[in-house]
Amino acid sequence: MQLLNRIHVVLGIFGLLVVMASCGAKKKTLSHNPNTVPSGQIKADKGNLTSHYADILGVDSKKLNKDLYAFIDSWMGSPHRMGGMTRQGVDCSGFVSLIFREVYHKDLPRTSRDMAQIVKRKYDHQLREGDLVFFSFGGRDIDHVGIYLHNDRFVHVSTKQGVVISNLKDAWYYKYLSRCGTPKI
Repeated sequence: MQLLNRIHVVLGIFGLLVVMASCGAKKKTLSHNPNTVPSGQIKADKGNLTSHYADILGVDSKKLNKDLYAFIDSWMGSPHRMGGMTRQGVDCSGFVSLIFREVYHKDLPRTSRDMAQIVKRKYDHQLREGDLVFFSFGGRDIDHVGIYLHNDRFVHVSTKQGVVISNLKDAWYYKYLSRCGTPKI
């Protein structure tokens, strides 16, 4: 009986460690940024989806991947939850993994740190829609990931605002930008 209790404790601790490591070991809170478009202002009418996002991003709607923006719109404002992969709560790497699986039909590693290991690195001025952007908040480890859209905007999961679109060139985000690139999958 004691052996069974010990096994349950070990499994519980292991599960907790896996959840805590899903978006990086040094998780810091993403603060509110004035260049982040509040999720309540982003959700589009279904008929105007691409033109709505084209206006936000300042591009021609023909340049947008309709499946990508439909997916983003359906998750906009979903809250952050470490280790989550549902609309009731999702973390940064879970959200990026889901987008790649559903929109691009490709599987990515589950953690932001592992995702960073499989990208062909680019400079930020070379980024294209669907590229990954990685952040490190006070160390060498990758702590956060988002997906580049257009004109320095990226979609990610903020710990306070959930799924949002932010400006990569905002001083706060740019300070912590660690790596960018295209997944080699």
